[in-house]
Amino acid sequence: MRIKLLLAILGLGLLTACHNNKRTDFDIRDYGAKGDSITDNAEAIQEAIDACNNAGGGRVIVPGDGVYMAGPFTVASYVDLHLEANAKLLANPDEKVYKTSAFRDNKGEGMLWISGKNIEQFSISGKGKIDGNGVAFMGKELEDSYELKPVHVLDPRPHLLTLINGKDIRIKDVVIGNSAYWTVHLLGCNDVVVDGVSILNNLKIRNGDGIDVDHSKNVRISNCFIESGDDCICLKNRREYEELGPCENILVTNCTMTSRSCAIKIGSENMDRISHVVVNNCIIRNSNRGIGIQNRDEGTVENVIFSNILVDCKLFSNVWWGKSEAIYVTAYTRKAGDHKDAGWRFPKGMADYEVGAVTNISFNNIKCESENGVFVGADKKDKIQNLYFDQVDLMICKRTNFEGGIYDKRPCNGTEFVKGKTYGFYLDNASNVTIRNSSVRWGDTRPAYFADTMFSQNVDGLVTFNFK
Repeated sequence: MRIKLLLAILGLGLLTACHNNKRTDFDIRDYGAKGDSITDNAEAIQEAIDACNNAGGGRVIVPGDGVYMAGPFTVASYVDLHLEANAKLLANPDEKVYKTSAFRDNKGEGMLWISGKNIEQFSISGKGKIDGNGVAFMGKELEDSYELKPVHVLDPRPHLLTLINGKDIRIKDVVIGNSAYWTVHLLGCNDVVVDGVSILNNLKIRNGDGIDVDHSKNVRISNCFIESGDDCICLKNRREYEELGPCENILVTNCTMTSRSCAIKIGSENMDRISHVVVNNCIIRNSNRGIGIQNRDEGTVENVIFSNILVDCKLFSNVWWGKSEAIYVTAYTRKAGDHKDAGWRFPKGMADYEVGAVTNISFNNIKCESENGVFVGADKKDKIQNLYFDQVDLMICKRTNFEGGIYDKRPCNGTEFVKGKTYGFYLDNASNVTIRNSSVRWGDTRPAYFADTMFSQNVDGLVTFNFK
């Protein structure tokens, strides 16, 4: 009797669990969504998300039976936005539907498409695709980019996914891409996992960053494949959200990246502190710049390790920042200007300031093949301190017809390009630089501007050991 009673209780529990699982799926078709690639399904998707949140959580299903076009909508806590295999969520190509700025009162750098604020336990999962419809927002196609449409006050290009002040965020397995502006923007988030995601942006679209980790902490990015015209993974602290604190405790591992700008970048927007960062076991292919620290504001960068990375770079046109620097560590004061968002680049009420310091940076077991070498530069010697290069091997070889012998300092106050020669290591203004167990080799085609193993000026405490 006891056994029968126990089995009955267990059976009831299993039936209840199955029933609950069924109830917690919210198919967007049940709220009127149509996968015809024409209907704007933003309202139906929003209703499904709100119903899921009001029910205490569950999955909002984007089915794999069509293309679900949508304008802006917001995600919510306790929701798993699940894209079934062969599902596509497509951004509405009509610029007029995007009305909320991605950066508060600064309307010159894009609008929101998919966004969420003050949410927790939110996830995106599945084998489907989220498509930003990026080309629809571009001007004419150029040789290696798209022309950007003129912007006076408002830039209507949508950021694909923006999560603000989120906690316990998980993004797994989906394909995200073709973004017209930044793709995944983690802004003031805590405890984030991005795993197994493919970010496939059009390599000709400018400002098409892959993942921007902004004022966020405890972020793990792993096993991702990222192609983007702009930076693949970028750590920063934007001024528009200065109250959200520093960017810290960031781990990037087992990722493959291609970029027309910089594959892995720290900066250039950094008004706070970026610290405790590890980038390990990554592959960078066919990129402009490989690894970059680009400090241009009063914020600091400290305690960063890059290890076990293959870097493959080549030159691109001046549309893209960088001159094939395999590794790039800089601290220059930002150039004042009259471009569309210049008013948001400087501390309030200040027209001049000193750039923050870059300290305690290690590069271990980095193998590079590029048209340029390592560039280290700053306004003053104390702005870059304690750099360690161990088993950093460079093969410098000519691969394109673009002009070489140039280092790109943009954006900076003063001379934007250093022209003349290409060196294995170019060091200008730094303190305590160690290079050991490293090498520089030159390709068979050696133009006249390929110079020597190292150039050094205004460097205190330079130590080399077993440097070939």
